[in-house]
Amino acid sequence: MTQPLPIDDVLAELVEEFDLLGDWESRIEYVIDLGKSLEPLPDADRAEANKVPGCAAQVWLAVRREGDRLHFLADSDSALSKGNIALLLRLYSDRTPAEILAFDARAALDRLGLPSALTRQRANGLNSMVGRIREAAAA
Repeated sequence: MTQPLPIDDVLAELVEEFDLLGDWESRIEYVIDLGKSLEPLPDADRAEANKVPGCAAQVWLAVRREGDRLHFLADSDSALSKGNIALLLRLYSDRTPAEILAFDARAALDRLGLPSALTRQRANGLNSMVGRIREAAAA
């Protein structure tokens, strides 16, 4: 497995991409497009145990430990939630638990302006997804 870019570099790329898009409609469309690129989630991972609570839509998040790194697989029945989790996986997947726990997701998402572009329920869902990723890293 190749080493991913440092998490701060991935965030910088995302900030740049979001800045280029300008308005919220374009950004939300972009997030939805990110979701279309998620690797398929095996049916076995669509289990109740992998469901992320607190999301407006159904979101599944599965974790695979590969050596000292965590690889995440996810899906959602909502295009926007699927995009949100795809964005988080771009930041978090294939990292060590220490990298995941050291990264301030809330500050990162604020830099992207995502929570303010989402409804309260979707922003809560996004926080739940981050929480689930952090729990996996802490385990």
